[in-house]
Amino acid sequence: MSFIKKNWILILVLFVSGAMLVWPLVQRRFSSMKDIGTLNATQLINHQNAVLLDVRETAELTGGKLPNAVHIPLSQLPGRAGELAKLAGRPVVVYCARGNRSRTAGGVLAKHGFAEVYSLHGGIGAWKDAGLPLEKA
Repeated sequence: MSFIKKNWILILVLFVSGAMLVWPLVQRRFSSMKDIGTLNATQLINHQNAVLLDVRETAELTGGKLPNAVHIPLSQLPGRAGELAKLAGRPVVVYCARGNRSRTAGGVLAKHGFAEVYSLHGGIGAWKDAGLPLEKA
Protein backbone atom coordinates (compact mmCIF):
# COMPACT_ATOMS: atom_id res chain seq x y z
CA MET A 1 0.00 0.00 0.00
CA SER A 2 2.87 2.38 0.71
CA PHE A 3 4.21 1.69 -2.79
CA ILE A 4 0.93 2.92 -4.27
CA LYS A 5 0.95 6.05 -2.13
CA LYS A 6 4.54 6.87 -3.03
CA ASN A 7 4.20 6.11 -6.74
CA TRP A 8 0.64 7.14 -7.55
CA ILE A 9 1.76 9.39 -10.39
CA LEU A 10 3.69 6.54 -12.00
CA ILE A 11 0.64 4.26 -11.68
CA LEU A 12 -1.58 6.96 -13.18
CA VAL A 13 0.78 7.40 -16.14
CA LEU A 14 0.84 3.63 -16.63
CA PHE A 15 -2.96 3.45 -16.65
CA VAL A 16 -3.40 6.42 -19.01
CA SER A 17 -0.78 5.20 -21.47
CA GLY A 18 -2.34 1.73 -21.48
CA ALA A 19 -5.76 3.25 -22.18
CA MET A 20 -4.28 5.25 -25.05
CA LEU A 21 -2.89 2.07 -26.58
CA VAL A 22 -6.20 0.21 -26.29
CA TRP A 23 -8.44 3.06 -27.49
CA PRO A 24 -7.82 2.62 -31.26
CA LEU A 25 -8.77 -1.05 -30.96
CA VAL A 26 -12.00 -0.18 -29.15
CA GLN A 27 -12.78 2.58 -31.63
CA ARG A 28 -12.31 0.26 -34.63
CA ARG A 29 -14.52 -2.38 -33.01
CA PHE A 30 -17.50 -0.06 -32.62
CA SER A 31 -17.01 2.07 -35.73
CA SER A 32 -19.36 1.66 -38.66
CA MET A 33 -16.33 2.05 -40.92
CA LYS A 34 -14.41 -1.13 -41.59
CA ASP A 35 -10.79 -1.64 -42.62
CA ILE A 36 -10.29 -3.28 -45.99
CA GLY A 37 -7.17 -4.65 -47.64
CA THR A 38 -6.07 -4.09 -51.21
CA LEU A 39 -7.51 -7.40 -52.43
CA ASN A 40 -10.98 -6.71 -51.03
CA ALA A 41 -10.79 -3.12 -52.25
CA THR A 42 -10.15 -4.24 -55.82
CA GLN A 43 -13.04 -6.69 -55.55
CA LEU A 44 -15.34 -3.88 -54.40
CA ILE A 45 -14.16 -1.71 -57.28
CA ASN A 46 -14.65 -4.44 -59.87
CA HIS A 47 -17.90 -6.00 -58.63
CA GLN A 48 -19.77 -3.21 -56.85
CA ASN A 49 -18.46 -0.10 -58.63
CA ALA A 50 -16.98 1.30 -55.42
CA VAL A 51 -16.01 4.95 -55.23
CA LEU A 52 -12.40 5.68 -54.33
CA LEU A 53 -11.93 8.77 -52.19
CA ASP A 54 -8.45 10.22 -51.70
CA VAL A 55 -8.36 12.44 -48.60
CA ARG A 56 -4.68 13.37 -48.77
CA GLU A 57 -3.72 17.00 -49.08
CA THR A 58 -2.98 18.30 -52.58
CA ALA A 59 0.78 18.46 -51.98
CA GLU A 60 0.80 14.71 -51.29
CA LEU A 61 -0.50 13.79 -54.75
CA THR A 62 2.88 14.00 -56.47
CA GLY A 63 3.37 10.22 -56.31
CA GLY A 64 0.03 9.57 -57.99
CA LYS A 65 -3.39 8.38 -56.87
CA LEU A 66 -5.57 5.32 -57.29
CA PRO A 67 -7.21 5.07 -60.72
CA ASN A 68 -10.43 7.10 -61.03
CA ALA A 69 -10.21 8.29 -57.41
CA VAL A 70 -12.05 11.42 -56.34
CA HIS A 71 -9.73 13.80 -54.50
CA ILE A 72 -11.14 15.84 -51.63
CA PRO A 73 -8.59 16.70 -48.92
CA LEU A 74 -9.70 15.78 -45.41
CA SER A 75 -9.46 19.42 -44.37
CA GLN A 76 -12.12 20.29 -46.99
CA LEU A 77 -14.31 17.19 -46.69
CA PRO A 78 -16.91 18.50 -44.22
CA GLY A 79 -17.74 21.38 -46.57
CA ARG A 80 -17.48 19.40 -49.80
CA ALA A 81 -19.09 16.07 -48.84
CA GLY A 82 -22.25 17.20 -50.62
CA GLU A 83 -20.36 16.80 -53.91
CA LEU A 84 -20.46 13.05 -53.28
CA ALA A 85 -24.17 12.89 -52.45
CA LYS A 86 -25.08 11.36 -55.81
CA LEU A 87 -22.70 8.47 -54.98
CA ALA A 88 -24.18 7.70 -51.54
CA GLY A 89 -25.68 4.39 -52.69
CA ARG A 90 -22.30 2.95 -53.70
CA PRO A 91 -19.58 1.60 -51.41
CA VAL A 92 -16.81 4.10 -50.71
CA VAL A 93 -13.19 3.16 -50.14
CA VAL A 94 -11.41 6.05 -48.43
CA TYR A 95 -7.63 6.23 -48.39
CA CYS A 96 -4.82 8.52 -47.37
CA ALA A 97 -1.06 8.03 -47.04
CA ARG A 98 -1.05 5.36 -44.32
CA GLY A 99 -4.68 4.86 -43.33
CA ASN A 100 -4.99 7.20 -40.34
CA ARG A 101 -6.91 10.14 -41.80
CA SER A 102 -9.29 7.90 -43.72
CA ARG A 103 -10.94 6.86 -40.44
CA THR A 104 -11.75 10.49 -39.67
CA ALA A 105 -13.13 10.90 -43.18
CA GLY A 106 -15.38 7.89 -42.60
CA GLY A 107 -17.06 9.67 -39.70
CA VAL A 108 -17.71 12.71 -41.88
CA LEU A 109 -19.18 10.57 -44.64
CA ALA A 110 -21.41 8.69 -42.19
CA LYS A 111 -22.90 12.03 -41.10
CA HIS A 112 -23.71 12.72 -44.76
CA GLY A 113 -25.64 9.49 -45.26
CA PHE A 114 -23.00 7.09 -46.56
CA ALA A 115 -23.75 3.64 -45.20
CA GLU A 116 -21.00 1.49 -46.70
CA VAL A 117 -17.64 3.14 -46.05
CA TYR A 118 -14.30 1.35 -45.91
CA SER A 119 -10.82 2.51 -44.95
CA LEU A 120 -7.99 1.17 -47.10
CA HIS A 121 -5.73 -0.48 -44.54
CA GLY A 122 -2.21 0.90 -44.98
CA GLY A 123 -3.37 3.65 -47.33
CA ILE A 124 -1.75 4.31 -50.67
CA GLY A 125 1.47 2.81 -49.34
CA ALA A 126 -0.19 -0.61 -49.12
CA TRP A 127 -1.59 -0.14 -52.63
CA LYS A 128 1.90 0.60 -54.00
CA ASP A 129 3.44 -2.30 -52.06
CA ALA A 130 0.89 -4.65 -53.64
CA GLY A 131 2.09 -3.50 -57.08
CA LEU A 132 -1.32 -2.13 -58.05
CA PRO A 133 -1.64 0.64 -60.65
CA LEU A 134 -1.57 4.37 -59.95
CA GLU A 135 -2.48 7.29 -62.16
CA LYS A 136 -0.90 10.72 -62.25
CA ALA A 137 -2.78 13.32 -60.29
